[in-house]
Amino acid sequence: MALTAGAAALLAGCGSTQIRRSRIGDPIPGDPNYRPISRSSHHRSPTQRPSYRVPRETLPSEVTILSRSAWASNGPVMSRANRMGRIRSLTVHHDGMSSFTSTTYDDTARRLEAIRSSHVNKGWADIGYHYAIDPAGRVWACRPESLQGAHVKDYNPGNVGILVLGNYEKQRPTAATTRTLDRLIASQMDTHRVGLDRVYTHREWARTACPGKHLQAHMVAARVSDGPIARAVASIASA
Repeated sequence: MALTAGAAALLAGCGSTQIRRSRIGDPIPGDPNYRPISRSSHHRSPTQRPSYRVPRETLPSEVTILSRSAWASNGPVMSRANRMGRIRSLTVHHDGMSSFTSTTYDDTARRLEAIRSSHVNKGWADIGYHYAIDPAGRVWACRPESLQGAHVKDYNPGNVGILVLGNYEKQRPTAATTRTLDRLIASQMDTHRVGLDRVYTHREWARTACPGKHLQAHMVAARVSDGPIARAVASIASA
């Protein structure tokens, strides 16, 4: 799915399960880059040779992240970057571009690289977000957590930016997307000791439609005291 010139011009930034028992963010079967991950060693017959390996990082609670080297042509411009400091909050965004429903690895990689290139061309150090989630429910590493993001003006210090690819004023998030989003938020809360009251959407910081009415509705429902995010956090704590 190629980006049109008009879509690229809009790239300014965005206008509940047992986590330890499952991995999230893995490529889906049918994706040409799918390579199963097993807890055990990866035994394969001589005929089962993958064309290549998709690099991954694993955060606490076994949330599997596709490494930025899987999509980014360059690293951050360190002379423009600020150190993150202690993480105190999490913020959810959409990219606010055209609707995005592709579940292929390559389409997502191209979209992320287009966003990164636009942000760098604005003089930013890198793509503004720390993580991105695609319609297949994969998580992609973006800006390193050690570096302050560029996703909420005046509120970037200590604030992890999580991007959901697509325009959620126009489309609804897939079940795979919301399931992954809830688990990633829970993992981040556990890792950084961030309370549920410090999980935001962009519009809760600023006058913006981001992350779109449909993703906002999900976030409102997911953050209730007995909602999927709280249940996922509890499952981490009890594991």
